[in-house]
Amino acid sequence: MKIREVVFAALGTIAKVVVTILVVYYVYQGAMLAYDYGYRIFTEPAMTAEDEGWDVTVTVTKGNSTMEIAENLQGKGLIRDAKLFYLQNLLSEYKDTMKAGTYVLNTSMTAKEMMEIMSAGAEESTESEE
Repeated sequence: MKIREVVFAALGTIAKVVVTILVVYYVYQGAMLAYDYGYRIFTEPAMTAEDEGWDVTVTVTKGNSTMEIAENLQGKGLIRDAKLFYLQNLLSEYKDTMKAGTYVLNTSMTAKEMMEIMSAGAEESTESEE
């Protein structure tokens, strides 16, 4: 009986160590993911370098949510991550200020620059920037 008790005690200890290691690993991975995402909110670069960018026409209709706009921008290759753009907008001065209209945006623009243009309104964005 003593051998059986020792084996169960050893297995119990091993199980506790494995669970602890798994918990520490997943907490670490979660912390790294949160840090990376938080860092990207404020430092996300443009999709392309300034001299390599190309123009993309984007239409924002009245009633589009910020997430719908972000998904549209991601689909057109202007941003990498729609959820990140959404968070950037929530934390920016342009929250709830983007207006309906047709905009010519460039892949060399940062998310903040795009928000600034879309917040200014369609009248200014349709003018040629050549």
